[in-house]
Amino acid sequence: QSVKHMKESFREDIILMGFTKYPRLYLPLVFVLVTSYMFTLLGNVAIILLSQLDSQLQSPMYFFLTSLSFLDLCFTTTSVPQMLFNLGGPNKNITYIGCMAQAYIFQWLGCTECVLLGIMALDRYVAVCKPLRYSVIMDHKLCLQLSCTAWLIGLANSLLQSTLTVQLPLCGNQVLDHFFCELPGLIKMACVDTTVNEITLSVMATFLIMGPLSMILVSYGYIAQAVFQIPSNNGRLKAFNTCSSHLVVVSLFYGPGIYIYMQPSENGPQDLAKVLTLFYCVVTPMANPFIYTLRNKDVKEALRRLLRRVETTKGV
Repeated sequence: QSVKHMKESFREDIILMGFTKYPRLYLPLVFVLVTSYMFTLLGNVAIILLSQLDSQLQSPMYFFLTSLSFLDLCFTTTSVPQMLFNLGGPNKNITYIGCMAQAYIFQWLGCTECVLLGIMALDRYVAVCKPLRYSVIMDHKLCLQLSCTAWLIGLANSLLQSTLTVQLPLCGNQVLDHFFCELPGLIKMACVDTTVNEITLSVMATFLIMGPLSMILVSYGYIAQAVFQIPSNNGRLKAFNTCSSHLVVVSLFYGPGIYIYMQPSENGPQDLAKVLTLFYCVVTPMANPFIYTLRNKDVKEALRRLLRRVETTKGV
């Protein structure tokens, strides 16, 4: 029965409603999306290039920061171009296959970022609490294994959640009250009882959000104890700046995610859910590079060295 409904759905496009109730917001929203997407591309590509080209940014911290920047590039590219296409013209449609592909990828990348932020907190714990053994414990092999684990956990969750959602019959309902294809919105489109899907989504979200978040809180509890024991004011300030940047990123990403995924789908105003979704899939990837670089002397020095190298090359 579900296969029959899926085959019927393949022939129909999904209509993305977005903020159709507020047409005056379209132009400002397009401007915000274009601006934020440009800054996201520039900021995250800059961090990736700096981490790869500067020999002084080859520590595990910058390996994970590079992974986060690459993840943010993929994350925002999954949704923003489609949103701009729909907002910029009369066509608000997306093909059924395109919608499902977007849901699979978006869920995969979002879950991966949740786990990766927890791993980055673990890296900061080792760096601050075990500085003499840091390079031995967090060697390149372990960093690569941890990064791959984050991607695999995200993929496994996406395959489970998205596959359960795709099998839900729509019964001719092709209108999605959202900017793009995300699981909570797709579940609401179904014409059958979705209790199993909602419970599964809530349980997995609790595990994938609260698990890494608990690891982050525990890690920073130990980090706070270690920081207060550092005799040098400069040492304490450096540790605080590095860790506070990560905590800001965690707050920006986890806050909206907890609201959207850890409650039943019928609860909460849909417009607020849309705004929060835009926040963590558009604003947060744009803000991450600036949060990490504005308070990080190493990255700013690496940028100066790269600019001087470019100027020297031009002079030659």
